[in-house]
Amino acid sequence: MSSEPNPPAGRRRQSPGRGRARPSGAGQGRVRWKRFAVMFVPAVALTAGLLALTANGALAASFSISGQQGETSADSLTGQGFEQFGTADVANSVNGTGLQPVVESEINSAQLTNLCQSIVENVPLIGTITLKITGGGGGTPASATSLIIDANQLSGSTATFNNIQQGIDNKALKNPTPALAGTGNFSQQADSISISNLQEVAFSTEAGTFTLPGFSMSLTTGNNSCFPSNLAANTFHL
Repeated sequence: MSSEPNPPAGRRRQSPGRGRARPSGAGQGRVRWKRFAVMFVPAVALTAGLLALTANGALAASFSISGQQGETSADSLTGQGFEQFGTADVANSVNGTGLQPVVESEINSAQLTNLCQSIVENVPLIGTITLKITGGGGGTPASATSLIIDANQLSGSTATFNNIQQGIDNKALKNPTPALAGTGNFSQQADSISISNLQEVAFSTEAGTFTLPGFSMSLTTGNNSCFPSNLAANTFHL
């Protein structure tokens, strides 16, 4: 998410994580992802205070999302230049909320093996359908630059970080975080990250470039999401 206005058609929003230098820190760390995710509870809780500020006009909310969610899975994700912090996305209120707390992950460059992305929706008069995109198999992973993911669920069998720094003031990072990230809140960064058996539920994903070898897209009836979860199907608005 960015505090910048939406760009003109044909131009992408500048990624705040692009070209970010990583300071050296402690040695390699190996962290269980579920334990690691607990650290973001305070950051997301602090984001709740931003809801009132935005409603009262104290903060500008310039980046709008649909408020619907999709799933992403990959056998593995490796990335260089990693940063993560709590923030909020401005969502279309037709989907139940005007502001959605998220954990924003930024990766300068990433490689994903056997990538799967799915969105499940209930369509009036038709029923449940699943849009699924796959790629990055056959020994050639998918790749992305300036990758930004705003999610509220992340899991993996193992996550490994190189030169990780945790508890950094989010406004003390090399580049400023979005306005809705607040000031003085928890953030962390690492030179690199590796996650095995990645599963995430996200509100938005964007990248400077996204290359999917073996790209395939399908639209099928029923719930055929990338992995089983308790995520409710989105409502398709006619």
